[in-house]
Order: sequence, then structure tokens, then C-alpha cells
Amino acid sequence: MDVALLYSGGKDSTLAALLLDRFYDVTLVTGTFGVGSDWRHAERAAERLGYPFRTLDLDPAVADDAVDRMCDDGYPRHGIQQVHEHALERAATLETTAVADGTRRDDRVPTIPRSTARSLEDRHGVDYLAPLAGFGRGAVDHLVDATLDVETGPSEAITRADYEAELRVLLAERGEAVDAVFPPHDQTYVRGVDPDTPK
Repeated sequence: MDVALLYSGGKDSTLAALLLDRFYDVTLVTGTFGVGSDWRHAERAAERLGYPFRTLDLDPAVADDAVDRMCDDGYPRHGIQQVHEHALERAATLETTAVADGTRRDDRVPTIPRSTARSLEDRHGVDYLAPLAGFGRGAVDHLVDATLDVETGPSEAITRADYEAELRVLLAERGEAVDAVFPPHDQTYVRGVDPDTPK
């Protein structure tokens, strides 16, 4: 069985890959609107982890709508949710048994309601997997600390390949104050599996 896992190069999607690896042939998939080359950060992380990698072309119109929504709202939540659901839809069109993401139990965004997951599965004939859905932030952090070599820092300083990076560029191109939409927060980037991790 194979799974296309939405991948940013961060700790949550990397941990999701490690949890799925026992049961699935995992391909790490990074969605891109074609804004810059931030997806290469995820490609490098995938190479270090030893997983196949591919990009997934996302519809630029979805990015435009998401940016409109974020500007109207004054915060990123609904825009990020819209982009994430679009990326899952695109991943579900691949030749794969399942699609997955690194969403956790206590994530505010993105989240995938059961009704959305069932609709995705029924329409595309795939399984939707969220291997971290039962894990809270503390549990994820414990597992990551014991397993991964991770760089952590302010969102604008960490190289990564999540939706936020491209959406920040699009906001700036419109002349919007990016910091007015995205509150300060930390991001992670996985440099590899901790060499001291027991097998």
C-alpha cells in the first residue's frame, strides 16, 4: 500500500511519515503554487530521511482566494484551511492508496472534520490518514525530541516548504503587512533523524 503524505519538512509531517512507514510505502508530497522555490527545503529534508519526494501543483486561484480571505479576516486561519483542503484534494488524484497529513489533535488549523475526510475518501476512492490525530502537542514534542534533529525558530527565519511561505510572498506582493496577518510564531525544519535514536 502506498500513501502520499503532505510534507512541509517540519516536525509534524516528518513524524507522521515515520509512523506511517511501518505499514505504507510513503511518498512525501509538497504542494506549491509556483511562487519561489521553497519546496526545495522539503525535498532536501526528504532526501536526508530517505523518502521519495514529489511536488504537487496547486491552483494559483486558490492562493489568491486564500490571500483575499486572510486580508479580510486579518488572520490566516481560514485561508490556510482552504489551501490545505485543496492540497488534499489534489493529492487524492494521484495514483495512491491513501493520502495523509501531519495534523495533530490540538491543531487549530488546519483541521480535517470527519465529514470532509469521508467526502474525500468517497469521491476519490482513497483512505485519508491523520496519524497524529490522537497526539497532543506535548506528546508530539516528546517523540520529536527523542527521534529527530530539528531546527526551531521564528517563522520568518526558518526555511521550510509549508503553505505559509508562499502565502507570505503573495501578501507582500500585494503590499499587505505580512506581520499584521500572521502573528509571531515558531516553525520547525527537520535536518534528519537523530543519529542516537535507537533502532
